[in-house]
Amino acid sequence: MHTVPLDFRLATVADADLLIGLMRDFYAEDKLDFDPARVRPALLALLEEPRNGEVLLWLSETGEVVGYAALAMGFSLEQGGHFALLDELYLQHAARGRGRGKQALAILEQRANARGVARMRLEVNHHNELARRLYLATGYVDDTRDLLTLPLAERLRDARA
Repeated sequence: MHTVPLDFRLATVADADLLIGLMRDFYAEDKLDFDPARVRPALLALLEEPRNGEVLLWLSETGEVVGYAALAMGFSLEQGGHFALLDELYLQHAARGRGRGKQALAILEQRANARGVARMRLEVNHHNELARRLYLATGYVDDTRDLLTLPLAERLRDARA
C-alpha cells in the first residue's frame, strides 16, 4: 500500500459552516442523530476556547479539506486527571485508505501529548468494525464497558413541565 501524506490545519470559527457540512455527512454515515441546534453551539465552544480542545481539518495533496477531527479535553479520576477524547474523526470516502487513518491518529496523539495528557480515549459505534479494527491495531484497548448517556436537559425540562 502506497502511503499518501496527510496534512492538516487548525480549524477556526470561520470554518464553522464547512465543519457543520462535514459533520452532517459523518453523522449520516455513522447513523448518528444530527441536530444542528445541539452541535453548532458545541462546535463553536470548541473552536472559540482552546482549553476545550481543538478541531483539525484534514487536507488533500491539493489543500482541499477532506475531513476533520475533534479532540476534546476531559477529566477523570480513573484516567489520572486530564485526558484527551477523540470525539470525532472523519475522512471523506475519496480520502480514505493509503494509511491516512493511521496518520490521522498519530497526528492526534502527538497533539494530545503536547497538551500534557497521558491518555487518549475514543468511542466507536458497534457497527463500525473497520474503524474498530484500526483503533485496536494502533494500540487502543477495549475497556469492555458500555457508554451510557442521559439526556439531562430533556429530563430536567420534562420534570419542570
